Amino acid sequence: MAHSWMIFRESEVLDNLLEDGRVYNLTGSKLSLGSVVAVSRYRVPVDIDEACLSIVAASAAALVANSDVGQIIYGVNTGFGGSADSRTEKIEELQRTLIRELHYGIGASAPNEKTQQATNANSVALRRRLPILEPLERLLPNVWVRASILVRINSLIAGHSGVRQVVVQSLSQLLNRDILPLIPLRGSISASGDLSPLSYIAGTIQGKPTVRVRLGSADGSYSDTTAAEALEKAGVASVKLAAKEGLAIVNGTAVSAGVASLALWEAHQLAIIAQLLTCLSVEALCGTGESFDPLFGHVRPHPGQIDCSNNMFRFLERSLLVHHNDGNNDTLRQDRYSIRTASQWLGPALEDLLLAHQQIQIELNSVTGNPIIDMETGRMLHGGNFQAKAVMSAMEKVRSAIQSIGRMLFAQCTELINPATNRGLPPNLTADDPSTSFVMKAVDIMTAALQSELGFLANPVGSHVRTAEMGNQSLNSLALVSARYTHTALDVLTQLVAAHLFALCQALDLRAMNLLFLEKLKPQILEITGTSMSYGDEHPAMKELWAAFLIRLEQTTRADAGNRFNAIIESLQPILIRHFDVKQGSTTFLSRLEKWTETCGETCLRTFEATREEYGARANATPYLGAASQRLYIFVHDTLNVPFLRTAHIRTPYSEIAQSEAEMSGQGLSSSNAHSNTVGSYISAIDAALRNGELCGVAMECLRNAQSEAATPDGLSQ
Repeated sequence: MAHSWMIFRESEVLDNLLEDGRVYNLTGSKLSLGSVVAVSRYRVPVDIDEACLSIVAASAAALVANSDVGQIIYGVNTGFGGSADSRTEKIEELQRTLIRELHYGIGASAPNEKTQQATNANSVALRRRLPILEPLERLLPNVWVRASILVRINSLIAGHSGVRQVVVQSLSQLLNRDILPLIPLRGSISASGDLSPLSYIAGTIQGKPTVRVRLGSADGSYSDTTAAEALEKAGVASVKLAAKEGLAIVNGTAVSAGVASLALWEAHQLAIIAQLLTCLSVEALCGTGESFDPLFGHVRPHPGQIDCSNNMFRFLERSLLVHHNDGNNDTLRQDRYSIRTASQWLGPALEDLLLAHQQIQIELNSVTGNPIIDMETGRMLHGGNFQAKAVMSAMEKVRSAIQSIGRMLFAQCTELINPATNRGLPPNLTADDPSTSFVMKAVDIMTAALQSELGFLANPVGSHVRTAEMGNQSLNSLALVSARYTHTALDVLTQLVAAHLFALCQALDLRAMNLLFLEKLKPQILEITGTSMSYGDEHPAMKELWAAFLIRLEQTTRADAGNRFNAIIESLQPILIRHFDVKQGSTTFLSRLEKWTETCGETCLRTFEATREEYGARANATPYLGAASQRLYIFVHDTLNVPFLRTAHIRTPYSEIAQSEAEMSGQGLSSSNAHSNTVGSYISAIDAALRNGELCGVAMECLRNAQSEAATPDGLSQ
């Protein structure tokens, strides 16, 4: 199945669950990325399928039966891990000990009162010192916690873990009542499952006063309290853990899988947006759609390349900025790699994301724990289904894909900003004089910093495994660590996407403004030339002159407008000299040539400045764009109010006193300066829209329209 179709399927799951009154029914086998997002990010309530509850009851009975006949069962009447050679008859106390002693994380518990008093009294300087990190940065976000609880329920209700119905029902109440334990960010090696993080979930349903939780309210806010107080407020009974139940909760991959599924969802969205930004880059660089012709995929049928190429081929339809490059103008015959090989570069990344998706999808619907119960025979099987290597493997692929996507977007962005590679756009994409405005230079630097960080984050986590727990956990996946760093990489890529989209919209506006300028200028220049030189409309000099003007215009983008056009017009004089008719007389011709040069230079400057002011007041590049680019451009400009950027938009705000003094001195500074933005604030608006899903929704609409012509889910047809 092609990446695009998989995204459609998961998005439909999410959209259906977001309808009013929908409840997600857990079955142990049908959990998907879309449903994880619905429950964790949008707080869709859950219930447990009745058939699953029956299986859970049978599983608990099977455990009791095995225990009653005197079997030695790991974690029921033995110690844990490297201490499994110990034996005990204190079955329930063993479970309480396990949960209690796994609460070793930093930041989730209130500090010891006496220790805090001693610290506060230590010194005045210590009390004044600001923290390097905020405490919340050491805890799992609420969304991650909800995903973890959901995945653990789905594993337990498959009926191979030996827990009672009350356990899974209580866990579901944590989701429905929005009771979320504070779980430390670090400390899990994801070997025997995510032991410590899951212990805080177990401690919450126990109603432990030592476990801190966030209790959600209808308005979306949370209050910090204890598990005991939260359960009481919500009217949820605490659970006294029976044999194996503590182990069954903590001995699984739910936290790694839940956090990984959320990361994968974001990566899928950004992969679609990267394809759209590539098409905007093609338009902004006046590239060609030839690179995405279906024949390339036909002769090299990698599924990811074909899917990506098909999308971009359709995204570019009806764009007036895409050109056929025949090489006749002595420029590059083909586009540079960042756009020409985009489908070949992105395709393997899409295939990696699909494989990661398959791994996570299986993990979400798997029984992870030890021991497990064979419900057909009643046997207790001891093994290693808690090892989260599959999740780690998926996350390594996702981070590699993120780095690849970022590298491509960075290359596109830096080529767009550089006048040596951007095909006639001004340096730093400035709409003002290049000698005094360098608006995108800092963006160029920022994207380099972001991409460098992505390169570091792409390094594998799984190669840093250490032996742990008395030598027993000699292999551990570090899946949660890998998933965490994948979210960090996604955060960096999101900022890079926002910066690139900001630069692209500026570049598209400059293209549109330039086309409007040329549309207005051409008849004036030809009329001046015809009148000055007594040329008719079909005189060969007219066509040659305009063609040369366009070339020189592209070559002089580094010059300020005041000098640029005089230099361009002077450089065209040899064309008129070549077409000089001796019958006119040299003195008369030179006089006319001088007047023509002066008049054309003044006309160019006047028309350019007028067009710049006119376009700046009502910027609109949509008539020149393809349908997909139009949607993104309109969203950025109209919905997010990110303007065609002039220096005035980011000029330092003036105080009321300075404003008054400026008006008195006749400078007439606009009061709008008091509400100016920065380049960073505009990029931040795009970044926020990426994070809250608005921009992803626009991207999905673009993809739906592009895919409406596709015949099959494999994406192989054009």
